[in-house]
Amino acid sequence: RESSSENILSSANRLLHHEGRLMLVESTRLLDVYLFLFEDFLLITKIKRNKKKYGGSDTSLIPVCPSLTPELQSFIREGGFCTVLDQPIPLDRLILKNVEPV
Repeated sequence: RESSSENILSSANRLLHHEGRLMLVESTRLLDVYLFLFEDFLLITKIKRNKKKYGGSDTSLIPVCPSLTPELQSFIREGGFCTVLDQPIPLDRLILKNVEPV
């Protein structure tokens, strides 16, 4: 839900340790995703580009959270957005493994 997603990302008590783009392999296709690694969970979002141009509005005036990377800020100003792919993954349930690059 949109309102609960905003609360997750805007909590003053939660630290964002890292964020960035990644290609996620999903069966036979690749998904362009954007990850947010917080101190207590990993949030995977799908990058979506808005195909519609805003008629005459100046998208540079869209407020963007200053703590986000310049790449994501620029993407949002261009009308792009991220949708949450699935529930956040608690770090205490996450297992990391090294894999060979594809």
